[in-house]
Amino acid sequence: MNEPRVPRIFDRSRRAMRFDRARRYHDRQGSAVTDTCGSAAYVFDDMIEDVLDRLDFMRFDTGRAEVVGDMTGSLAAKLSRRGFDARQRDLRALDEETPWGGERRDLVVSLETLGTLNDLPGALLHARAALADEGLYMAQMIGAGSLSALRNIMLAADGDSPAARIHPQVDNRSAAALLQRAGFSRQVVDSRSLTVRFSSFARLIADLRQQGLTGVLADRPPPLTKDGYKRALAAFDDLRDDEGKVSETFEILALTGWR
Repeated sequence: MNEPRVPRIFDRSRRAMRFDRARRYHDRQGSAVTDTCGSAAYVFDDMIEDVLDRLDFMRFDTGRAEVVGDMTGSLAAKLSRRGFDARQRDLRALDEETPWGGERRDLVVSLETLGTLNDLPGALLHARAALADEGLYMAQMIGAGSLSALRNIMLAADGDSPAARIHPQVDNRSAAALLQRAGFSRQVVDSRSLTVRFSSFARLIADLRQQGLTGVLADRPPPLTKDGYKRALAAFDDLRDDEGKVSETFEILALTGWR
């Protein structure tokens, strides 16, 4: 009997290239400030702070740790200073949809990688298998409800021929079900909102690019035409508040599971 094929929603090579570009932005600028001189990193800064706060709350402060997908490169160093034997793996060094190999880890942290995997259930199974007994898995990802302003802007830009430009997104309930399906003995999923205000459409897009949050769909949407870009700018202007800013929201899911 043939195994069911996993749908190819995302392009793995584009995903890796996107991550590499974000790392280059961050390494070149050496700044987490969002301005014309610095490289944006606020989504990852928020995720890293949340991970560290949760580890403090659980008093989980030692063991072999592996970090996946941190384009800032800072979380592994912070874990090392806390007493972990920590290392960083980028998206070219690990295929999360296959068995990890190597010795078991006491802690695995994934930052913004789960949302662009074709076989998310399989990836969670492999992550659990990579843990030592009583090991802890933590993942942070952008979830359902994120980028609603951008979604509306792009719908306006495409006019009568809307294209798939925003990734499908996972909600809290689905994430909890996936952790349970993967066999984690305990599962906790919660979410929080991160709201950022933008003065221009160009700044919004630049921030997404600098954080490796742009599209990696296997079926690439057509590029915007000049008229489509003008409609996007007009739609952005329609969303401006009294101070001339547009608010965009990132709904960040925090997944925690124990082996």
